[in-house]
Amino acid sequence: MGYIRDRWRDPSRAGKGHRWQVKYRVDGRELDGGSYDVKAVAKRKLTELEASVQRGQWVDPTDRTTVVEYARRWAERRPHRPTTARRVGIQIRNLERDPIGSKRLAAVKPSDVQAWVSTMVAAGRAASTVRLQVRFLGSVYQSAVLDRLVATSPVVRIALPKADAARIVPLTVDQVRELANAIGPRYRAMVLTQAGLGLRIGELLALRVQDVDFLRRTARVEHQIAPVSRERVEPKTPRSRRTIPLPTMVGDALAAHIATYPPPADGPIFSTKAGAPYDHAFYGGRVFARTVKELAGAEGSTFPASTTTHDLRHHYASVLLAAGESVVAVSERLGHDNATLVLTTYGHLLPDSEERTRKAIDAAWNDAPTETPAAQPLPGRS
Repeated sequence: MGYIRDRWRDPSRAGKGHRWQVKYRVDGRELDGGSYDVKAVAKRKLTELEASVQRGQWVDPTDRTTVVEYARRWAERRPHRPTTARRVGIQIRNLERDPIGSKRLAAVKPSDVQAWVSTMVAAGRAASTVRLQVRFLGSVYQSAVLDRLVATSPVVRIALPKADAARIVPLTVDQVRELANAIGPRYRAMVLTQAGLGLRIGELLALRVQDVDFLRRTARVEHQIAPVSRERVEPKTPRSRRTIPLPTMVGDALAAHIATYPPPADGPIFSTKAGAPYDHAFYGGRVFARTVKELAGAEGSTFPASTTTHDLRHHYASVLLAAGESVVAVSERLGHDNATLVLTTYGHLLPDSEERTRKAIDAAWNDAPTETPAAQPLPGRS
């Protein structure tokens, strides 16, 4: 419970009249709620403070935590995967360099966040980077609200730069075949497998003999190889654990690879000569990237120089969509949580449905009765 103290007898108030000081208790601490010239105002302030404590909306006015300090604490408590933890670390370091990071957490206003966004845009940061940084700050403040360090989040109604992602132009079958033939015999099956199963690079590197059922013609995604550590870990999301139909061309490539390069005892299909899993940077950043550079740099070549291993996943999705596979099915094959991402990423690749629309309407009308029933009068009318 709180109380109001009359500071009239305070020597420092001599000749200045009454002054009413508000005191209230939270978590065993007595805090100062301010001093007021009118007793009724002080009572109203005390009532507001006690009500906010009871509702769980009270914010500690003495807390001096800065934005970047709380961001570090927030990140330490989150169960981030290694790749996510690295990205969060970069975002925290960006906050350390920006003035907003040193501001007191409770002192940041929406106008401060908007000014920060404008500064990042003026400095030439990519629109996608700015949007990710603001989304990160919003997550930090959502946690701060729950921890009662701030009453509300200042990351609201912020005007963000528009991030226009370039439309994906998928590799053709001929381009994937050209890439597989050029990359070298030890890595050829890796290209064909990723293109024929739509795997993420970590899922490709983690594929084991026991994950492939040649008899039932399926492949099972159970793990992924973590970057840097090369440890076998859980897939990216629960939906990433999935069973994928095994095309003949992938089955043949895997069978030939296993016969030529026998897997180690624990079963990884793709491994170094020493039997260790490949590192993302080695395969994707050196072997794959070097081959792309050679193909794109050849005289008269039209091979896209920006190609990465992820473009093989795009190729897989584009082939399924062009064949009329449903968006939901493609989403499941790719291991997405929902079909929305498939629509936003590959919607422009969906085959033109104008003729199908015409046929659907014509078929419905052709199958309908040719005689039109007589019109019936509406109720209440003659």
